[in-house]
Amino acid sequence: MATPAVTPWWRNRRLIPWLVQGVAGLLVLVVVAFLVGNLVRNLTNAGLLLSWSWLRNPAGFDVSETLLPYNAELPYWRALLAGLVNTLRVVLAGLIGATVLGTLIGVAAFSSNGLLRRLARVYVELIRNIPLLLQLVFWYFVVFLALPGGEQAIQLPGVVLAKSGLYLGNPELINDVWQGQLRLTVEFGALLTGLVVYTAAFIAEVVRGGVASVPPGQWEASRSLGLTPLQTLQRIVLPQALRVIVPGLNSQYISLAKNSSLAVACGYTDLYSVAETTLNQTGRAVEVVLILLGSYLVIDLLISALMNGVNSWVQIKER
Repeated sequence: MATPAVTPWWRNRRLIPWLVQGVAGLLVLVVVAFLVGNLVRNLTNAGLLLSWSWLRNPAGFDVSETLLPYNAELPYWRALLAGLVNTLRVVLAGLIGATVLGTLIGVAAFSSNGLLRRLARVYVELIRNIPLLLQLVFWYFVVFLALPGGEQAIQLPGVVLAKSGLYLGNPELINDVWQGQLRLTVEFGALLTGLVVYTAAFIAEVVRGGVASVPPGQWEASRSLGLTPLQTLQRIVLPQALRVIVPGLNSQYISLAKNSSLAVACGYTDLYSVAETTLNQTGRAVEVVLILLGSYLVIDLLISALMNGVNSWVQIKER
């Protein structure tokens, strides 16, 4: 009986990938250890050892708007937390708004109305090729700050849109100042509008590509069954296109979260804005930057984990 040939380890197709990953991981750890060691040595030589005790000191500055109770007498960590809440607020609202608008525009690319198809194409090409920073400046200075105030404000049932913000819940004009149960500032509105409009253009392309991946026979079969184009999209095309759309949405959602740091262009007090003020007052550059890096990294990882879960669910449903 012949003895089976033993495959050398350097030809083992199962072993080699693990070895390559192990070596790559080891190299990454060495590089990280070198960078951290170099950072610690430089800080030690400059007499600036890492310290977090300053987080308990009174911040001494106000945050223009926040969902958390906050005043200047509270410590720095509370100010940073208020900025983080503001960032999460605009990111969550932006994800919802961009998804809805992007899906509508992406679907419009397949409309039987030629004008609607062309408008969707123009929107995507125009918005994607203008830098987001310029768009935020446009929405803030040209659109929102140009809104009328006082009695000339845009008044709708239960809603008032003025230069001082958006008022909801039966707003009233008291001493030439609008008052309402809920007020959204123009800074928040400009940032949210810019993020939604910009990101929706990219999401529209993701949706268009996903819908285009569905075989044309699916459309023909639905028409033979008497389904309307809207019913075909809802019940047949979009469920199949999700397996292509969801991975693309992941990257766009992460981009929106990172782009929210441009809030300073609109005067919106987000995490980056609060961190910048904190850095100027405390001089703790390394610690503040680490907080920023860690915060945005956690936000992006959470979005990625959520979308990976959705992607797995879609793939299972697809089978």
